[in-house]
Amino acid sequence: MGNAIHDKDSQVKYLKDRLNMFLEVIDTMDPESTDLDDIDRLIKMLDDLENKYDQFKTDWKE
Repeated sequence: MGNAIHDKDSQVKYLKDRLNMFLEVIDTMDPESTDLDDIDRLIKMLDDLENKYDQFKTDWKE
């Protein structure tokens, strides 16, 4: 696993990188051949991103 990210700038960069990765995955998908498992993976990626944001947001309040 990776190292913990504690400073706000690194956390924001992490979130941006993950969002860009998500967008790249969407860009490479063919709508004609996308199946339910693909959609489930996209939803999982968004859920993971949201959870990480919530974790970082808690750090920012401290």
